[in-house]
Amino acid sequence: MTVLNVLTYPHPILKIVAKPVTVFGDSLRQLTEDMIESMYDEKGLGLAATQVGEDKQLFVMDVFYNEETPLEERNPLVIINPKFTLQEGEQSIEEGCLSVPEFRAEVKRFSKVSLEYLDIHQETQTLIATDLMAICVQHEFDHLQGKLFIDRLPRLKRNMIQTRLKKLAAKMA
Repeated sequence: MTVLNVLTYPHPILKIVAKPVTVFGDSLRQLTEDMIESMYDEKGLGLAATQVGEDKQLFVMDVFYNEETPLEERNPLVIINPKFTLQEGEQSIEEGCLSVPEFRAEVKRFSKVSLEYLDIHQETQTLIATDLMAICVQHEFDHLQGKLFIDRLPRLKRNMIQTRLKKLAAKMA
């Protein structure tokens, strides 16, 4: 497995609407394995394909991730071509993002979601999620729509964070 480079704001690929996955096979399986490895390496709860430069409606997540858990006991989800079938309630939580380093902000999300998706075997699955899992699903789904969590913030706060992120990116260039 390979640890992939996670793109950071303001990389333009983070703003694209990802294309549906139409080809399943060894290369897709390898990509998902590399994404899972990268997610764990970055200590993230989820990772979308667009965050690693892939124009695919695909994300991986493991909200139960704990560094102490042996690799063989971890149970990451691979979510392909997701579609929401239910969104209800409201909750707010402070979010962070591997593509928006060093910044966290409170974001309003649905408290319960139901998602239909394909797994790596091209089988249709349904996920009903609440609490942290619901937040993670919505956060990663946003990536596939070309949105970052900062896009859900009030304009003034979003502009402040974007300015600071651009300065940070310029320093690192």
